[in-house]
Amino acid sequence: MASQLAYKSRIASTQSLSKIFNAQEMIASSHIAKARNLALGAKPYSDAIQDALAALVAHTKLDHPLVKKKEKTPNPHVAVLAVTSDRGMAGPYTSNVLRETENLLKRLDEANKIPELYVYGRRGVNYYKYRSRDIKATWEGHTDEPSVRVAEEIASTLLNAYMAPGENGGVSELYLVYTEFINMVSQKVRILRMLPVEVVNKEIDMATATAKEQAEAEKEFTAPLYSFEPSAEEVLDKVLPKYVQSRIHECLLTAAASETASRQNAMHTATENADKLLDELTRKLNQTRQGAITQELTEIIASADALNTTEE
Repeated sequence: MASQLAYKSRIASTQSLSKIFNAQEMIASSHIAKARNLALGAKPYSDAIQDALAALVAHTKLDHPLVKKKEKTPNPHVAVLAVTSDRGMAGPYTSNVLRETENLLKRLDEANKIPELYVYGRRGVNYYKYRSRDIKATWEGHTDEPSVRVAEEIASTLLNAYMAPGENGGVSELYLVYTEFINMVSQKVRILRMLPVEVVNKEIDMATATAKEQAEAEKEFTAPLYSFEPSAEEVLDKVLPKYVQSRIHECLLTAAASETASRQNAMHTATENADKLLDELTRKLNQTRQGAITQELTEIIASADALNTTEE
């Protein structure tokens, strides 16, 4: 059995950790409301520009890079942006993103494509540097509060790589791996193929569909046609950077909200576990102290009996 000094030392260290965990939980709790509001506030704009872009693509027959990048020879290079965190103590947040990123890189390798990695967040950068993985570009120090400037910088870097010809180091596709904020207890890692844009036409059975589904299908089917001024190519050229920037910014904001929520949940669980460990260590310390007292009493009684026997 461990000594009382060992138990006291473990209790002191556990109490210190419990205070740290509790402080981190309180900080995350104070930040989560702002992070959630920013993420939810950016989503309608991002969805609107996505819907408008899908409608434009659906009603135009253009060979635009937004829809399909034309290359003289097939370009196997693909850009992958992994959105991780700068700090730890966020539970499985970063590890889940890295796991999905590794799975995506493996699938791209199996498809005879050459992924080029871009990493957002210090934890992801350290992970891949430790494994000697080539990284095209990194961004650190902004995961708590991603700004528009950072989103513009990332969007510009990735868009330049996408628009560049394959012989000049360009890529043919752009993927984004991030964590979507669903609610306070649920965050899910998503893989988004940002470029080229995919337009999926929903086909439903009107005989078995609900009234709401039929209305949505009719609305999609009767989407208005567009006239372009000065031309469709120039309009899409202007829309493309806005689309990439808005999508990246929205993903960074929802990832920041997910990171904060994950940290709050992890620190709450860690605080509870620390309190349970303190109770267990305190009980063992009391048992050890009681055992030592009992042993001392037994030795005193035995010594007294021995003295009495000698005197007799």
